[in-house]
Amino acid sequence: MKPAKIFQQYIWIVNTLRKHGRLTLNEISDLWIRDKVIDGKPLTRISFYRHKDAILNMFGILISCDMEHGFKYFIDNPDVLNDNAIERWMLSMLTVNTALTDSASLSDRILLESVPAGEHYIQIIIQAIKSGRRLLMGYKKFGDEGYVKTVSPYALKLSHRRWYLLALTDDQQFRIYCLDRMTSLEATEESFEMPEDFSPEAYFAEYYGVLTDNTPMAHVVVRAYGKTADYLRTLPLHPSQCELETEGAHTGEYADFAIDIRPTIDFIGAILSQGEGLEVLQPTDLRLKIREKLIEILNKY
Repeated sequence: MKPAKIFQQYIWIVNTLRKHGRLTLNEISDLWIRDKVIDGKPLTRISFYRHKDAILNMFGILISCDMEHGFKYFIDNPDVLNDNAIERWMLSMLTVNTALTDSASLSDRILLESVPAGEHYIQIIIQAIKSGRRLLMGYKKFGDEGYVKTVSPYALKLSHRRWYLLALTDDQQFRIYCLDRMTSLEATEESFEMPEDFSPEAYFAEYYGVLTDNTPMAHVVVRAYGKTADYLRTLPLHPSQCELETEGAHTGEYADFAIDIRPTIDFIGAILSQGEGLEVLQPTDLRLKIREKLIEILNKY
């Protein structure tokens, strides 16, 4: 069986248990037949156990059996779907891929955003990260001369439809490289080791997006008006975001949110993208920066 078909079966099992909670194997098989996962054929016990083990190995999702209450299967560690970013992202992407594969006839009615060039370098980078090999990279910034240099790949990050590489250079400086600005890339025979105590997630934790600089940490308070508050509740600007108790939240007029972050240009751009729906209350220097940006924009019109 083709890998794509097997992945579809894994995704179906996970999503079915997420939707229904606890199910017996017979109930799972009945739904399997109803949804025609394999042309209406039943799900055998052997196949289910094999898929269950593969789901654990691939996504870290543990499917257990409650023998005391009717031998019902359930996802025993649902938190992994919230905590483990890469497995959650893989599951999300495979779920979308499965849905699109099953709905090829609707391709003109399912609209996706395009992603700039550079994806063909992802496999090279992942393999280099896995094997601990340095990369010889050709790179050209917008408006600058191109150059070639050797870097140690530490992590990949997807941000705003672009892939970025976090790498350590020969002068022991961290740099961010956008894959769509790479002109060439190949693995070298030179090896490197990432320190065990280095966490790429922690490296980006205090920032919005991929721009990392010496901008000081700040306790930012923003006021979201009307429906913008709901957008921030469902899609926070940053993991540190928390909603403050305000009178406006009770009336639905506005809601205040606190964010502990380094307010770089990327973060300022995210604030401005919300237009009149979002206002920075604190700190004062960030509020003034936003004001200056707005004046610059207004002067262009």
